[in-house]
Amino acid sequence: MNKTLGSVHQDAIEQLKSCSDSARLDADIILSFALNIPRTRFITQAETPVSDVEFEQIQSLINKRKAGCPVSYITGSKGFWDLELIVNEHTLIPRPETELLVEFALAIFPGNKPITVIDLGTGTGAIAIAIAKSRPNWRVLACDKSTEALNIARKNIEKYQLNNIELSESDWFNNIDSDLSFDLIISNPPYVAERDPHLTQGDVQFEPITALSSGPEGLDDIRQIVATGKQRLNKFGWLMVEHGFDQGDAVKTIFTEQGYHTIQQGLDLNGHTRATYGQRDTDK
Repeated sequence: MNKTLGSVHQDAIEQLKSCSDSARLDADIILSFALNIPRTRFITQAETPVSDVEFEQIQSLINKRKAGCPVSYITGSKGFWDLELIVNEHTLIPRPETELLVEFALAIFPGNKPITVIDLGTGTGAIAIAIAKSRPNWRVLACDKSTEALNIARKNIEKYQLNNIELSESDWFNNIDSDLSFDLIISNPPYVAERDPHLTQGDVQFEPITALSSGPEGLDDIRQIVATGKQRLNKFGWLMVEHGFDQGDAVKTIFTEQGYHTIQQGLDLNGHTRATYGQRDTDK
């Protein structure tokens, strides 16, 4: 039987229904990637023949997804903000919740004011690149302890031809010059409890554990960033961190205990508190 774009697309959807809550979307992205065509062609040109070689390539990718591999690792790409970022198994896959940090950062500082920013645990460079692209007059330092992650961040920076970002290999502030201070410290740190069952489920099980888990409550890295960050903030500087949907109260308490003020929190589309922002006391 001759294979057509429409029949192969529908077959892919049926195969993925057993392992994905977004089978149609997954099939769309995988076939579009494998055949290098826009997703609209699955409808407008459904009778287009699919060769045996093309079908084998598609089925190989579908099998990866059925085994649980995230679509973004299959295609090597993930959308974030107004970007399309290179990703691989050494980086956390950027998620919509993290855009809360970018939104607040761009809103809280005047666009014409040049400021200094550090993105702690940059991974793909998602936060740093979104900010640097939106604010060319800001200077952004993006750091990560993973050499592999920094390699991906560098490729993404080069992709968008940004010259206002620098990269540094550092475990939080440990390798950052002690004389440097910042107007904005921003981070999406690991915040999953180390025994959380979600670490062995779904897409998360394929992502680097060091980018996900942080102590028995998932708060170890956040505590460290909040405590050390206040010494690195300029007068009126802000610290912004992402955290779990059920950690809002705990993280706000951590900020309060460390002397931050003007503490605010951001909600995701489901109404969950997913980010906390605090300003350094004006007395250093």
